[in-house]
Amino acid sequence: MNQFRSYELAVEFYKMVTLIKVPFHLKGQLQRASSSVALNLAEGSAKTSSKERAKFYRISLGSFRECAAILQLISFNDPNVLELVDKLARHLYKLCKALE
Repeated sequence: MNQFRSYELAVEFYKMVTLIKVPFHLKGQLQRASSSVALNLAEGSAKTSSKERAKFYRISLGSFRECAAILQLISFNDPNVLELVDKLARHLYKLCKALE
């Protein structure tokens, strides 16, 4: 996993979002969705077929979009986190497109 940049970004994203103050009713959801991004990338990378990898990468992208929606709902605007959000979004999108 050391050379899987998208996974490394997802782990970094998870660590950053766990530090964000989020209303109680969204906190658990944000933590679950952000961990799902990294976990589905990891699981997908172990699959042997492109179709199987694509399935897990799409799930990861969906979880990421859920995180992005939560950040929008709480009007989060830390530039460092938002820069990471943009970078991870590009990586996930390219992974999914590459396997279509």
